[in-house]
Amino acid sequence: MAIYLKNATFIDWQTLEFKNSNIKVNHGINNGFEFINEIPSNLNDEIIDCTGKCVTKSFACGHHHIYSALARGMGAPKKNPENFYEILKYVWWTLDKCLDKEMIEASALSTAIACAKSGTTFVIDHHASPYAVEGSLEIIAKAFEKVGIPHLLCYEISDRDGLEIANKGLAETENYLKNNQGLVGLHASFTVSNETLKKAVKLSEKYNSGIHIHVAEDKYDQKHCITNYKTNVIERLNNFGVLNSSKTILGHCLHLSENEKQIIKASKVWVVQNSESNLNNNVGYFNSRGLGNNIMLGTDGMHSDMLRSAKSAFYVGQGFDNIDYAGIYNRFRNAHKYLKLNNFSGDGDNNLVILDYDSPTEFNQNNFLGHFLFGLEAKHIQHVISNGKLIVKDRKLTTVNEVDILAFSRKESIKLWEKMRNT
Repeated sequence: MAIYLKNATFIDWQTLEFKNSNIKVNHGINNGFEFINEIPSNLNDEIIDCTGKCVTKSFACGHHHIYSALARGMGAPKKNPENFYEILKYVWWTLDKCLDKEMIEASALSTAIACAKSGTTFVIDHHASPYAVEGSLEIIAKAFEKVGIPHLLCYEISDRDGLEIANKGLAETENYLKNNQGLVGLHASFTVSNETLKKAVKLSEKYNSGIHIHVAEDKYDQKHCITNYKTNVIERLNNFGVLNSSKTILGHCLHLSENEKQIIKASKVWVVQNSESNLNNNVGYFNSRGLGNNIMLGTDGMHSDMLRSAKSAFYVGQGFDNIDYAGIYNRFRNAHKYLKLNNFSGDGDNNLVILDYDSPTEFNQNNFLGHFLFGLEAKHIQHVISNGKLIVKDRKLTTVNEVDILAFSRKESIKLWEKMRNT
């Protein structure tokens, strides 16, 4: 099985070189493609005419929250939050406690569809459902695979709902890691005890995995750590071995001291930036100075459009970060480097997007970055190939019935909102 792209303009995602050619895309996980002079006749395989279209590697999200997918349009919380901690308490921790297995499935399916249609063919997700922990990661995995989106999942282990639920999170993580690639998720320093932190690190070491945790998203995280542990967040995590693995992902990293930044820079870990979420929660602005180059982009559950995330990070970075055209493109693509470095599967060269980009100006290797920032949008994505399989054709899903899934998710959102009102 193969897909043939006829008369394509291929853009190498690393060198930005433009090449006009026919392309044979091979089917299978971590497979690739090849340039060919002619497309064989009498084929039963899919042939897509890419005349006037651009083909390049599809996108990856470094930090998502599928559990928040059903939040769009929900009613106001019972108390108007006055700070970040109250946003968590009255919005997100109310929502995640109300999730059941059907809501998780609806969230995962609708998120996977959104990812596919925006060209995001690999998702690193950070999940929470404290009263529906068992089997939750498998539900998400099956939903993503049904749509055709490779993934790297974790469960958000936390002591905030009690030790029993924290231990359920550890058990769910271990059960999943026995048969799947994944990470060990932790919420944040301020909701994780020393004992749970120690157990999580041991679990990650046992399965040769890494930790995925929110770090200093708000000043509260640092204040709590200094008050309770007499040290700052990064030093605490480093003392427990969290920063020993190149698979570890630190989310946000807004409120760090210079020493903390130096510790991160000297380590192998990766930082994931989520600018729109930071703006929405009014917690501060990302500043990469001193952090090193291991920085990738996420959405933090705000949406699934990585092109949009790149633009937002660049624009807000003009006032608060040291960022230029090449720098933001590197962050946009760094999730691929993270995945390859750590030998995670599913992000092979046969993950591609075909863009129907109707630029009014010349588009070439020399000015690609200008078009990337100020021209290319999700609306230009016509076809999406994931692991050599055409999952979006002419902007419609080929793997699932989108109408039925969205009807299912709407029904589950009504149930969720009602449950939240009565909590």
